[in-house]
Amino acid sequence: MNLPNALTILRFLLVPVFMVFMLLNELPYANIICAAIFVLAFFTDWLDGFLARKNNQVTNFGKIMDPLADKVLVTAALVCLNVSSVVSAWVTVIILAREFIVSGIRISAASEGNVIAASMWGKAKTMWQFIALTLAILIGKNLYIDICIWLAAALTIVSGIDYLMKNGKYLSLK
Repeated sequence: MNLPNALTILRFLLVPVFMVFMLLNELPYANIICAAIFVLAFFTDWLDGFLARKNNQVTNFGKIMDPLADKVLVTAALVCLNVSSVVSAWVTVIILAREFIVSGIRISAASEGNVIAASMWGKAKTMWQFIALTLAILIGKNLYIDICIWLAAALTIVSGIDYLMKNGKYLSLK
């Protein structure tokens, strides 16, 4: 066990805490607490990657569990925001479908001994999802949040198409 892997595990552990506060939104300042937990969890994603590369502590556990922890966090936020009618079911399905497809490609590539690095589009998608979801958690539903969320969905589609074009070979049925 190393610090980057511990941060990945922490991100998994923050998800149910985040969800409790999201779903008990009658609590005073619940949206601020939720946003703080979400930002903290997102920060651990950046920090674990930074530390793993800096200290040469990249592990197979981290390669697999880090992106999974990110997907679980985003899924939790989307589902909670969908339940509270802040995010459309369409957006939730678009984002989750892309994540399932990319995960399938990554698993297939890994089975052949290949690791697929995140692209510029994937990083832009992740950053915009973080911004849009954080704003949605803080502010709730309004036109500006809808625009931010749909922009995140559009970037998700673009990054998914880019990912498929570059790595679709791993989906071949042999």
